[in-house]
Amino acid sequence: MSGHSKWATIKHKKGAADIKRGKLFAKLIKQVEVAARSGGGDPESNPTLRTMFQKARDNSVPLDTIERAVKRGTGELAGVNYESITYEGYGPGGVALLIETLSDNRNRTGSEIRSLLSKNGGSMAEPGSVSWQFERKGYLNVARGAEEDDVMMVGLDNGAEDIEDHGEWWRVTCAASDTQPLRAALEASGIDVLESDTMMMPSNSVPVSTPADAAAVLKLVDLLDDHDDVQDIYSNIDIPDEILAQLGDD
Repeated sequence: MSGHSKWATIKHKKGAADIKRGKLFAKLIKQVEVAARSGGGDPESNPTLRTMFQKARDNSVPLDTIERAVKRGTGELAGVNYESITYEGYGPGGVALLIETLSDNRNRTGSEIRSLLSKNGGSMAEPGSVSWQFERKGYLNVARGAEEDDVMMVGLDNGAEDIEDHGEWWRVTCAASDTQPLRAALEASGIDVLESDTMMMPSNSVPVSTPADAAAVLKLVDLLDDHDDVQDIYSNIDIPDEILAQLGDD
């Protein structure tokens, strides 16, 4: 399993364990609102909104809550004007970090992200110095009840680039623009898609050599993830299986 795969798995498990449902809902609702503001309130003509709408539904956000967020985005209801800002930085051990935020105060958010990094073994990086190491890709988590050969057969005919074993599900990756068409094709074939979204995938990974180094990075990610403006965090960290096992036992 690749370093990126393990990072994605860690993020999923940490999200399930550490982020309270209400906080997760708040982040997803904010994403829906911003997508509607930037591209309109019709998911059929706004692919970003369609993706965010589906992501919210995958995480059990009530439909009426999503619809109100769309209306705030389009101006039908009063709302806050959020700005999308991506911060680039380095964590302990020199691993690269991309931190995607939605903020109503750029100066406050930037100062707080910089402080979290500097106080926890990291540092802010110049724009472009980290992002070139990542490429946006689509991903779909497919229920384990589906056979790998069936997922592969449908996937390869509809834009899938890779299929990985994540224990409880298959992860299918594709070009970001193929995410929704691939999901539709899988579901039309009777294959249950648990979640789909886009992510920033690193082109190369940086291995960590000790549990302490890995724990330091994950602590920093926890702190960043707790920030109300942070929507997603990506890294090129590669945690070897034996170290990952030790972290899991902690």
